[in-house]
Amino acid sequence: MGLAGVAEDETLAARRFAKVLEVPMILLAFWIVIEWYLGLKGQIEPTVQHFSNWIIWLFFVVEMSVLTSLVRDKMRFLMGNWLNLVIIICGVPVLWEIFNYAPGLRAIRLFLIVSLVVPLLGSMREVLSRNSLGTTLMVAMIVMLMAGVLIAGIDPGIETVFDGLWWAWVTVTTVGYGDVVPVSSQGKMFGALLIFMGVGLFSLITANISAFFISREDEPDHSHIVETRERIERMEKSIANIEEKLEQLTRSNK
Repeated sequence: MGLAGVAEDETLAARRFAKVLEVPMILLAFWIVIEWYLGLKGQIEPTVQHFSNWIIWLFFVVEMSVLTSLVRDKMRFLMGNWLNLVIIICGVPVLWEIFNYAPGLRAIRLFLIVSLVVPLLGSMREVLSRNSLGTTLMVAMIVMLMAGVLIAGIDPGIETVFDGLWWAWVTVTTVGYGDVVPVSSQGKMFGALLIFMGVGLFSLITANISAFFISREDEPDHSHIVETRERIERMEKSIANIEEKLEQLTRSNK
């Protein structure tokens, strides 16, 4: 997807710098969405928006430049993060002033949100694979879909399947907005059963997520192993250079 980031086997400096940039990137993503909305509504001054566009573009340029200089395999990094290059090339504010495609080019930066979501997908997949959490979520989804269809046929106060699905969703999550409610006795009894099931399902989901994070805390941290391996590699190179110089001195003495 062009949002690979820094690989785990890259240099320690590159991985640390990418880690430092996580919080600024999240703040930048929020500001891009806010600026995009204010621009559509015409609630932001053109000068402020112009200045903001330059700041955002420069942030992308600095991030890519520094990370590219720090990584070991530069070609792999650039090919794995090609979307950032597209955002940089298409996001030059000067181009927006020349061409009349500023709204479309500005919208490209919204793909930055994807770069924040993609790393979470791996963690989400890992969470779902443990303690049958994925199965639990699938059961909850099936229960919600079936309950939405059933309540639409049982209760006269819920006329459409869409309203039934909305009611089932807010009921099984124990939110209960109250905009769509059953009016018959059968509908209320069915709603009570669904609330009971929702409490059990979401308690199970919460317990599985908590168990995942507790198990992650018990896992050993391998970052120091990678750092030690890099130090050993540097020492081996230094020893090889020393041996080569000793051989050269020995040959010159002969």
